[in-house]
Amino acid sequence: MPTFKQFSSKEPISSLIKATFDVDLPISGRWGYTQALATIINTGLENTPLHQLQHMIASMRTYLEMNITLPKEERYGSINLNEKKREIWQKEKKTYHKVIYEISAIKEDIYATFIDEYKEGYGEESFDIVSHFQQRKEMTLIRIEPHWFEVSHII
Repeated sequence: MPTFKQFSSKEPISSLIKATFDVDLPISGRWGYTQALATIINTGLENTPLHQLQHMIASMRTYLEMNITLPKEERYGSINLNEKKREIWQKEKKTYHKVIYEISAIKEDIYATFIDEYKEGYGEESFDIVSHFQQRKEMTLIRIEPHWFEVSHII
């Protein structure tokens, strides 16, 4: 399985997210790889549940790791995160959520080939849709990654 570098930047996390994704998020801290490097959620977002905000932040980190910062030939697409487990931790009067995500992705060039194959073959008698999706499944990378959030300000 390929390894991905933990993303880090000297730039504040909220500034980098704004510059990269054009989204203003009420966060600070780091990229959530450990409790000591937790992403701090300073306030909630109106009409956005906390778990959804956390998923959005974890997705942005994952896109930076697996796509945006990599050379074109190494990039992954069809990136999806699914929450598998959530733990609440207390330390020094602070509350943390450790959220474990299952991340699935396919190399971008391979994914583009699958999409083209699907568009061309769908509806044709000779197109084996079961085989197509089995091949996609076999080419999908699965990662299990934690993301730590410090949520003391909003809980």
